Amino acid sequence: MTARVHPTALIDRTARIGAGVEIGPWVLVGPNVEVGDGCSLGPRVTLERNVKLAQRVRIGVGAVLGSDPQDISYQGEETWVEVGHDTAIREFVTIDRGTKASGATRVGARCFLMTYSHLGHDCQVGDDVTIANSTEISGHVTIQDHANISGLVAVHQFVTIGTHCFVGGATRVNQDVPPYVKAVGNPMELYGLNAVGLRRAGFSAEAILALKHAYRMVFNSDVPVSQAIERLRTTPQTDEVERFLSFLEQSARGVPA
Repeated sequence: MTARVHPTALIDRTARIGAGVEIGPWVLVGPNVEVGDGCSLGPRVTLERNVKLAQRVRIGVGAVLGSDPQDISYQGEETWVEVGHDTAIREFVTIDRGTKASGATRVGARCFLMTYSHLGHDCQVGDDVTIANSTEISGHVTIQDHANISGLVAVHQFVTIGTHCFVGGATRVNQDVPPYVKAVGNPMELYGLNAVGLRRAGFSAEAILALKHAYRMVFNSDVPVSQAIERLRTTPQTDEVERFLSFLEQSARGVPA
């Protein structure tokens, strides 16, 4: 199946357009752009340069991908934006290219980036991540698989947001968010497990109960976090609890106490 390209679209001669692609009015596709099979680019989308879209990526009106990183250290190095298959990027989303620090800003498969959200340079976003409207994510942020970030959230540089967590609306994320939890507010606080999200994702009752026990030991007891982790490690733990504990041990920016 050939691509369907609106006559007002401008496509650089170095761009590679896959089969079955739909390109709408006034779209700009710049140098070294790869658009995978079955992708859809809405009106006025700009893929500025060095963008790789996997199969069936859908991009809404006015979104801009592949702009220069907003980093004063950037000196024109060849860097990229990479987007995984079946990801939806809605209207007026912006995603900057990486810097030499990582080489690329990456978004995984089956993600959903809602209107006016921004993804800064060198961010690494896993699979099945949802980022809601007008959320601003600074450079070098890592977002693990299945994270759910609400609207109007501001995320500080170098933060890590854990798998299957939920970040509430208008939260200022200046520390790491552990996996499986709810984090809300300014200043950000933790509010227990993301139990509803875990059940919807198919976690067993036993796995959720083990995570609840670990969460209470770490955050709702009178002992320091390091001692709580040591106590939990004296007995065998589930894979989910091990991931939770390892995240806490490896956190570079710390987590809300």
